[in-house]
Amino acid sequence: MMGAMQSSSFLDALGHGLADKRIDILRQIAQGGSISQAARAVGVSYKAAWQALDTLTNLAGVPLVARAVGGVGGGGARLTPAGHELLAAADAMRQARAAVAAGLRQGDAARAPLQAAAVRLSVRTSMRNQWPCTVQGMQAQGRIVRVHLRSVDDALAVVARITVESAELLGLAAGTPVQALCKATAVRAMAEGGAPVPQENHWPGRATRVSRGELGDEVAAELAAGVQMVGFAPAGSQLRARSRVVMAVDESAVALAIA
Repeated sequence: MMGAMQSSSFLDALGHGLADKRIDILRQIAQGGSISQAARAVGVSYKAAWQALDTLTNLAGVPLVARAVGGVGGGGARLTPAGHELLAAADAMRQARAAVAAGLRQGDAARAPLQAAAVRLSVRTSMRNQWPCTVQGMQAQGRIVRVHLRSVDDALAVVARITVESAELLGLAAGTPVQALCKATAVRAMAEGGAPVPQENHWPGRATRVSRGELGDEVAAELAAGVQMVGFAPAGSQLRARSRVVMAVDESAVALAIA
């Protein structure tokens, strides 16, 4: 029986959507005893499969896969007892999610926005800036992919820069619904018309609240598009409530999540 701490760690590893390719990779290893075969079956690269296993192992807090030495194929991989236990828990979670989804589908159309919000709330994070988006397109540049996003209300355009392996594991494609997330400390708040802004990911708005601090002034703003955003200006900034501002963030600071 798992201890309370290990149970909590397993919940971290399971706290993802129905079509989590990382769990699928683990399941394929259990069936075929090969990481390379599992990668092919799931449709990701060998490197992405290893990235998935590393992430799951870190989240679970215990080894999930062990090397198998010898055999006809010269060795391979096998799940540890904890790996099998995680798969069983994943199956139970899938059945529970299916039951909840079936109940939500029986609701009337007026409740649809609230139901969608409830699903997004399943992603818990310290990042205060979160926007439900849809992938508009993807641009590969070597081992990096620039993901172009548009918020579901069509009010905000966002660009995220992630690795090829992350794009594979998330199963991103045009039309994929995602959540774009960004830490408040990664958002630069500046007076409109001040410092140069990046080509992408800068949005004009008006400050609604400014909190002074030794390490920076926290600025909450309502963007021209009606979206709320929180960022930081240098300490001692002249920004105040009602100031016209620009909020900007680097592409690499935007994280993506599948809810």
